[in-house]
Amino acid sequence: MPLPQDFILSLKANNPIEEVMGQSTSFKRSGRNLVCLCPFHSEKTPSCNVDVARQFFHCFGCGAGGDVITYVMKSENLAYIDAVKFLADRAGMTMPDNTVTSDMSRLKSRILEANRAAARFYNRVLTAERSGEKGRLYFASRELTPSTVTKYGLGYAPSGWSELSDHLKDKGFTEDELVAANLARRGSKGNIYDFFRDRAMFPIIDLRGNVIAFGGRTIDGDGPKYMNTSDTPVFRKSGNLFSLNFAKNSKEKSLILAEGYMDVISINQAGFENVVATLGTALTSEQARIISRYAEDVIIAYDSDGAGQNATMRAINLFSETNVRVKVLKIEGAKDPDEYIKKYGAARFKNLLEGSDGAVNFEFERCKQGLDLDKDEDRVEYINRCIKVITGMNNSVEQSVYISRLASEQSIPRAAIEDQVARTIKRDRRAAQNRQWDSIRNFTEQRSRDPESVTHPKEYKAECGLIAFIAKYPEESAYVLDRITPDRFVTSFNRFLYEKIYALARSEDFDIMQLQSELTADEMGRVTGIISDLSQLQLDRQAADDYINVLMKYQDTSAGGDVMTDDDLLQLQKKLRIQKG
Repeated sequence: MPLPQDFILSLKANNPIEEVMGQSTSFKRSGRNLVCLCPFHSEKTPSCNVDVARQFFHCFGCGAGGDVITYVMKSENLAYIDAVKFLADRAGMTMPDNTVTSDMSRLKSRILEANRAAARFYNRVLTAERSGEKGRLYFASRELTPSTVTKYGLGYAPSGWSELSDHLKDKGFTEDELVAANLARRGSKGNIYDFFRDRAMFPIIDLRGNVIAFGGRTIDGDGPKYMNTSDTPVFRKSGNLFSLNFAKNSKEKSLILAEGYMDVISINQAGFENVVATLGTALTSEQARIISRYAEDVIIAYDSDGAGQNATMRAINLFSETNVRVKVLKIEGAKDPDEYIKKYGAARFKNLLEGSDGAVNFEFERCKQGLDLDKDEDRVEYINRCIKVITGMNNSVEQSVYISRLASEQSIPRAAIEDQVARTIKRDRRAAQNRQWDSIRNFTEQRSRDPESVTHPKEYKAECGLIAFIAKYPEESAYVLDRITPDRFVTSFNRFLYEKIYALARSEDFDIMQLQSELTADEMGRVTGIISDLSQLQLDRQAADDYINVLMKYQDTSAGGDVMTDDDLLQLQKKLRIQKG
């Protein structure tokens, strides 16, 4: 049964969308609305708008949109009912009795239960006298203490083909659930076998304390060094970070970004709680945004080899899209933080952290690679590379400092570098604006490439106008509903949407965002797109009548009536002109 509408209204009132979104993004005011960088795709020019009065968001760049429930669904990768529960917990509200869960919600719950049972199994195997000896010897060789092993819930996956699967099936889990959790794989003959075998196990825990996935490291023998849970209904590699459940509680305003599980655990064991790592993949823009929610500064502590330095450069570029300050740990005398701490101890590692260089110094050093600065042409190349770095800075004071440094270092007039920086910034800004507008235009065109909206452009616009009218003036919805039925709508999605509205909109407290419980997050994005696209048009009863006439004339034309001329459409467009001032 659907959730009571008064509960949903109370839930939204207790979770204002600007507060919930504001926990992970920064807003700027634009008239009555707020704008921000979209949480769901990378951009440098804000294209995400939050309508505070009507409590919904819409991104003109990627099309994401909806109310606060939609936002939580997308940002936390939750089903509708789970997003409602998330917000209820946030507001200290109790869910109504007899809440019906979806099939996907039930599957997610079972996967989380299976993961927790698997973590306990791996840990028990590790601590068992005989079966866990291999795992214990490995963790001992990495100098982990028993308390650290317990803190991280580390374990050992036995070498048998089905020991975990057999154990979990005895606990009542089905084979399909184990495969969905990526704890098991199905063979060519239909049988299942354990995904992790003969590996040191690292549970991955989310911010709510759920075991959502695992990393497994081979101890000896063949196979990849690390294996990680593939994406499942409860886990996405690109949207999670190892040890963030501990790091979020740190009093430090910085986060240390390490390269792997053992680096994180070693750093944490040395007394630095504020450390995280990615999950077997390179840093993603989504992970960079997650880090920016919890830290003002990030210290990149990747390996000192070539691959680690390339990964550092990629991370710097991703963090440039956020508001965090970036520093780079310069590790000398060791290949990674784990080895450094073992050789020199926690106190020296702390000094290393405190003396970490800014990202710009790291980038300037990288600019010298492959160049002989005693040669004029290489000096010019070095200066041009450094100018690209400077133009990427958002702070004019910072730019001025590094312009002076570069000019002094290379004995070049400051004005020459300033002029080149200004030219490059102007060129890059123009290119960025063009890319941003292309993104918005491409999305709008993509949405309108729905074959029906292309073949019936007048009718599509009229349908969107009626939907936007009802969304803006729900108290006037009966005026439209009494004059046109869903079968008069021409395009499939708008007809489907109007059918939903037709069934609900006569209630006194109707709000188009009530459709959230019956639509997917992507469908809600299309709804907010319609509302946002037409927000500046004149929407009144006369406009609604004109829209209805367009749809009625289409039906008449199909039956052999008059065809609407281009002049007719032009007059209609004039009536719906954008309001000035």
